Amino acid sequence: MRYNILIGGEAGQGPNVLTQIIGEALIENGNYVFYSRDYQSLIRGGHNFNILTFSEEPVCSNDSKIDILVCLDNKTEEMHKKNLKKDGIILKNSDENMYYAGRIFKLLCLDFKLLEKSLKKLEKNFDENMKDAKKGYEEETKHICKIMNHKKGEHHNFLNGNQGISQGAVKSDINIYYAYPMTPATPILNELAVEKNVKVIELENEIAVINAAIGSSILGKNVMAGTSGGGFDLMTEALSMTGISEIPMVVYLSQRPGPGTGVATYTSQGDLNLAQGFGHGEFSRILVAPGDPKEAEELTNQAFYLAQKFKIPSIILGDKHLAESFYTINEKSSIIKVKNETPFGRYNSYEKDSYGSSTEDANIIKANIEKRLKKIEEIKKETERFSRFSIYGKQNSKNIILGWGSTKGVIIDSINDLDVEFLQVKYIDPFPAEEIKKKLSGKNIILIENSSRGQLAEIIANKTGISIENKNKILRYDGRPFLADELREEIKRRLR
Repeated sequence: MRYNILIGGEAGQGPNVLTQIIGEALIENGNYVFYSRDYQSLIRGGHNFNILTFSEEPVCSNDSKIDILVCLDNKTEEMHKKNLKKDGIILKNSDENMYYAGRIFKLLCLDFKLLEKSLKKLEKNFDENMKDAKKGYEEETKHICKIMNHKKGEHHNFLNGNQGISQGAVKSDINIYYAYPMTPATPILNELAVEKNVKVIELENEIAVINAAIGSSILGKNVMAGTSGGGFDLMTEALSMTGISEIPMVVYLSQRPGPGTGVATYTSQGDLNLAQGFGHGEFSRILVAPGDPKEAEELTNQAFYLAQKFKIPSIILGDKHLAESFYTINEKSSIIKVKNETPFGRYNSYEKDSYGSSTEDANIIKANIEKRLKKIEEIKKETERFSRFSIYGKQNSKNIILGWGSTKGVIIDSINDLDVEFLQVKYIDPFPAEEIKKKLSGKNIILIENSSRGQLAEIIANKTGISIENKNKILRYDGRPFLADELREEIKRRLR
């Protein structure tokens, strides 16, 4: 059974640290935990909330109905009480987040020593936090221990997508990370800044970022740049140079709603076409889309490997929901060795001869283009060693759900016991067209995507000739992620 805790309050009241402490304790008690963040683009005030979902079974999404509502301010009760279950519990009348930590630990029969251990790790205000936590623990009188698994499980990792990206980069022996802060990619700056052998450089804008990254790559460094959609727009001209000059480059594109500034702190999958078709001219690129922190680590590693091997740009396509949501991960990632063998030489954005000098010779231009075309087939063959898509659910069902990126978790959670198969695409470019066409042919296809158009359907039609009707697209484009219980009902409705 799944249980949902919503913790809400103003920016600055500390819902994140409270959610993290509860999540870690639940995991240590043998449960699986997932939590997502909803926050406004404000440093103080406004309304922020986290939803933490836990279960004795794997869980990778939230639900619309709440079991425990934690109100750090009055607005939380006003906004979310309507979603409280009939037998749900409201915790309110205090603005001290550790007071609520004590009450929740008592409610869920969690060992108070785990809370004390977490508060020591915070270092700041330990005595004050302990006082508030003890008060909450002593004042709480209800118990819902029967919902707990209470088995000491194996040690799980509790990671978000940005941490997965960072670990994948570190395990690929990254030397330098360049970025200009842009939500939701900004936390990568902090994640990599603490790494001993990684230099983190923040520059004045994204044009400076990508050009500095190119310069470092030419000098033999293993480099990644990070941004969101608006920043990626500014990088595309320079990325075309990496295509013609054969300069390895890895870029993390973490999506948020657009166009323009859009909704800066919310989620979207609207940049798929941008990521696939960036740059002018014709050149090879890698485009991967992880669905959880483990895949984020693995696909980041593969992006580095392929960028270095073929001297091309590799794009890791994430989004705010994946970047900032925490998942319980209990499997080790598969990592391959990345060799950096970029030769030092003459690089420019022109077609060049064997000496590296720009040329307008027709024969040389034709030969260079054909060399780049040949590389496309070599990359396709090389990527066959990796898992380019995954299958879940009822094998060989006549109904197949198609998705990519952060929708993976909520789709898996929604299709339990339904007569559907789920195909998750992880490699957008090069696209495994033949294999996916074989899987989709003759099936009732339902596309699920956080966009208004269903951009994966356009790629499927282009690559396989298979068209997905609009009535078979389940789309959400209000900046919020899908919720498992609502999505399940919508899938059932489309199957009738």
